[in-house]
Amino acid sequence: MLLSDATVSSTLFTARGRRIPADASPLLMGVLNVTPDSFSDGGRYLDPAAAVAHALAMVEQGADLIDIGAESSRPGASPVDEQEELRRLIPVMRAVCREATIPVSVDTTKAAVARRALEAGACIVNDISALRFDAAMAQVVAEAGAGLVLMHMQGWPRTMQQAPYYVDVVEAIRAFFVERMNTAMEAGVGREQILLDPGLGFGKTLEHNLTLLRRLDAFLTLGRPIVVGASRKAFIGTVVNRPVDERLMGTAAAIAVAILRGARVVRVHDVDAMRDVVKMVQAIRHA
Repeated sequence: MLLSDATVSSTLFTARGRRIPADASPLLMGVLNVTPDSFSDGGRYLDPAAAVAHALAMVEQGADLIDIGAESSRPGASPVDEQEELRRLIPVMRAVCREATIPVSVDTTKAAVARRALEAGACIVNDISALRFDAAMAQVVAEAGAGLVLMHMQGWPRTMQQAPYYVDVVEAIRAFFVERMNTAMEAGVGREQILLDPGLGFGKTLEHNLTLLRRLDAFLTLGRPIVVGASRKAFIGTVVNRPVDERLMGTAAAIAVAILRGARVVRVHDVDAMRDVVKMVQAIRHA
């Protein structure tokens, strides 16, 4: 079985020849949405100049990675065609990769978009479909030697929150990760290129999301870095009863728990504040 090699570190991944360690401290992945309809900041960074300025501001605040997406994946979102996604994405991707020295990720499910983004300077592909929506995606990643985030999602963005169900959400996602990792590696993606994201909010109820955070360490035996994207999500709003722009403290609590349970990359909107959370959790862990 392809997953029998347990020697690859879960705190290191490679992306187009770059060895990216996440052992000294979890990495902060700053979110940049160049979309009109993302749940948190839709429309705010549609203008390329504003998008680039925000990306560079996140770098100044301490982001270790930048993740740029041009198609919303919020619950109920409609698909965007390839040309529109490229129109939004590529000018921003080129400019950010030219100005920033940190690794840049493209958030897309389309192989053609990923290829163009990698040509523009990206070195990681963050695929919320885990290679399921476009059969050519694995080959694009393999040929480029790019980092690859495999995320779990039940259903499609448009329908994923319509009564999601699991017998055991942790075991279901663990089995999904094993199958998707094997698929990626059979296509030529190196095991050291892969990161795993359980997909909080993507086809999960409130209880599923809370259980995944509490039992996140169950995925550590897979030997790959775990990515967690909890920032400002609806399940946090449900717990703290606050709108999207008032979920900073709820997000901080979720990020702290995720790190303590083994997350090595945390995907966030509020880089400056979450940098303090990472520092505080690290101080407690190493006391």
